[in-house]
Amino acid sequence: MTKKKLTLQDLFQEKEKYEVKEDVKEELFIPRIDASITIQKPERSLCIESVQMGRNDEDGDVFLVYNAVVAPDLKDKDLQKAFGCKEPTDIVSKIFEAGEIVSIAQVALDLAGYGDSVSRMKDLKN
Repeated sequence: MTKKKLTLQDLFQEKEKYEVKEDVKEELFIPRIDASITIQKPERSLCIESVQMGRNDEDGDVFLVYNAVVAPDLKDKDLQKAFGCKEPTDIVSKIFEAGEIVSIAQVALDLAGYGDSVSRMKDLKN
């Protein structure tokens, strides 16, 4: 299959299609809890900070999930108190399993373009 080459004309004619969107949300279903959550595309600075944290103390995914999940509101102080959290980010590990945290964080990074969002043309031809 031949892939389309992006041109200036395409960019001018379909500006809305190609423009980077900031307020992107996605609903994720968590089978273990039989419910869904909503995450929001993280800002570039949040992605960078979480990746750097992950290299140092492996809390990067927890930090990213804490900041990317918008429903339910994990930042709610009453929720954190009810779950006995010492630190605000503790709520993430109290609600989600380790594998779920990694998966949620990866989807958040994907929304921000840090996943497999590009392919080399030579790889597509082979």
